[in-house]
Amino acid sequence: MIVLSLIAIGFGLSMDAFAAAVGKGLSNNKWKVDYALLIAFFFGLFQAGMPVLGWLVAGQFKEEISRFDHWLAFVLLVGIGLKMIVESRKPVVIETEKKNGFGEIIILSIATSIDALAAGITFSILDYDIVLAALIIGLITFFLSFLGVWTGYRFGCRCKKIAESLGGLILIAIGLKILIEHLFF
Repeated sequence: MIVLSLIAIGFGLSMDAFAAAVGKGLSNNKWKVDYALLIAFFFGLFQAGMPVLGWLVAGQFKEEISRFDHWLAFVLLVGIGLKMIVESRKPVVIETEKKNGFGEIIILSIATSIDALAAGITFSILDYDIVLAALIIGLITFFLSFLGVWTGYRFGCRCKKIAESLGGLILIAIGLKILIEHLFF
């Protein structure tokens, strides 16, 4: 059951990276596999690393927050989910100038993985295996980011908003599940 939750969380968290990858695909007028692999690698790497960082930080305060940890997990996941849904409602800005530098890829990798930092705090609270969580999230993000670059190149920005909304809804559902399980079971 935990693995299924981690897979669902992985899909939810990777939607920001997918949306950013779609944007990067939009800015290319030629399909480049090596470029898509580079984006997927860094998005996956940062998306896997941030939960580890959040898990390590939260581990320092675990005993102090154990009485309200289910509420904290609920608030974090629902907050991330709502943020993603709100951002999906903003107009899509298509880059007119090509920005494909390494520095921009790193900045996008960090920006799209900040939510995973908060998820790592949740993983610590729930005693999830952080190595398994990071591996699942990183791999899902890698594959979806690669697909996102291709989708952006091929189909344009239609998928970006849908992906962010869907990711937000998944995280909200998981937050509700955690709260309900803790309060009623």
